[in-house]
Parts: sequence; C-alpha cells; structure tokens
Amino acid sequence: MNTFRQLALIGATASGKTALSIKVAQALNAYILSIDSLSIYKEIDIVSAKPSKEEREDIIHFGLDMLFPNENFDVTTFIALYQEVSQKALKEGKNLVIVGGTSFYLKMLIEGISTLPAISETSKLKSNALLKNLGKTHAWLSKLDPAYMAHIAPNDPYRIEKVLHLYFETGLSATEYFKQHPPKPTITTPLPIYQIETDRQILRKRIEQRTEKMFQEGVIDEVCRLEQTYTRSPHCMKAIGIKEILAYLDGIYDKTLLKEKIITNTARLAKRQRTFNHSQFKNVSSGTIEALEKILL
Repeated sequence: MNTFRQLALIGATASGKTALSIKVAQALNAYILSIDSLSIYKEIDIVSAKPSKEEREDIIHFGLDMLFPNENFDVTTFIALYQEVSQKALKEGKNLVIVGGTSFYLKMLIEGISTLPAISETSKLKSNALLKNLGKTHAWLSKLDPAYMAHIAPNDPYRIEKVLHLYFETGLSATEYFKQHPPKPTITTPLPIYQIETDRQILRKRIEQRTEKMFQEGVIDEVCRLEQTYTRSPHCMKAIGIKEILAYLDGIYDKTLLKEKIITNTARLAKRQRTFNHSQFKNVSSGTIEALEKILL
C-alpha cells in the first residue's frame, strides 16, 4: 500500500463520538487516533470519559494513556503521534479514524505549525530572569511585538516564556519569526470531516447521564488519588470535573451543587466546542449520530 483511507469524527463532549468511532473503525479495518487533551493521560480514566478496554473492543487506539499527569505536552505531541500512526497504518494495511473533542489539534494537523529552533541554556537563563516580573516583561514584549502580544495575557507565564525563548534564540519577534517560517501541514491529502450535531436539550441530558455515571464509577476517589500522587499543580488538575471535585473536597460545594457545577461547566464546554468546530472547519459533513452512522457504515 502507498495510501490509506482516513477520516475525522468531531463533535461536542458527550455527543457519542467514542461509540461511533469504534463502529466505524471496525467497518473500515482502521486504527483510532484520539485527539483529546485529557484522555492522553494515564490514571485519568473516569473524569475523562475515556473508553474502557472493554469498550475499545478489538480496535487499537493511539493517543490514550501516553503520559503521566505531571508530564507536559503540546500540539507537537499529536503531530509526532499522527506521523507515527499514519506510517504504521500504511505499513500494516490499516485505515485511520481520528476522533476527539480537542479539535484544535485536528486544525493544527491540517493547517500545520511552524518549526521552532532548539533553545540554548543561555536563552533559557535570560528568559527565566525576565519571568520573575511577568507584568513588566509582558509590557516590554508588547512594545517589541504589539500584534502578537495582544493575544497573550500578562499572567500567562507559559506563552510569555515561549516568546522570550524565541526572541533570545533568534533575535526576531514572534511575528517576524513566523513570517519567515510559515506553518507546514502534517495532513497533506484531503481529509473528510464528519461532525455529530446534537440537539442542545438532548446533549444536556447526555451530559447529566454521563456525570451521574462518573459518580457511580468513583470519580471522587479517582481525583483524590490524583491529588495525593501529583498535587494540584499539573495543568490537567484544572480540567472540568477535576477542579470542581477539588472545590468539593475543600468544602466549597456539597455533593448536589458539585454535580450541578460539573454539568453546567461541561455544557459550556460543549457550546465552545460547537462554536470552534463551526468556525474553523470547512466542507464538513454534519448530521445526527444516526445519520452519520448510516453514511459511514
């Protein structure tokens, strides 16, 4: 084989992507690549609604259980993973289903990202010194590159550090650097994208049911174990479901209010996901899960 079939399945959280992706992968003799910012972590199983080993059937999944919660990752992790999985699928005569709620990673696979230089220890030391005063550093960078810094908050050390590294390593502002190093797409062939559309009331009900299932499966105990092992400092500990349970453990919520908070915040996330998907992807085949199942199967 010198080619393989691939497609992407997107939709809001709790829309039924996981179950449909498994059916499609079985029908297409495909691997599944998960693009989800929480399911990539080991030990975060219940709160991420990650498919269990039983639910995965006999389909090999990639992008699940790759990192420990105290390990960092970014979009380049998924780009490298896609390259590895697509080569494996090509070699083994398999197709590929890309599925997940973090559609930003799909957008980056299609549109590409710019290659970044290796950062020297000298540049890191210079950056670390300036990170001690974020407000002053943000103001300085804003004078150097007002257009780029307009999209970075003064209290965002992660992104400010990236800009500093780039400047000290190359002598270029972020805007000038990315102008000279335009992004290169990772997926270079047409990629059919299918989006699950779900009525808001039905989706809200599904979110409520999934939240109740999480509690039945012991999500509070899972978050307690995560906090004991990794503390509250990792970025993933601020995810929906985890942050509310930590507040419950602090006595801020009772259990009834805890469930309401998780449901409300998950519904808000679903709204943001729908908005992003509708604005960022073109030529998408949208429909109910039943309609898409008929098309894909």
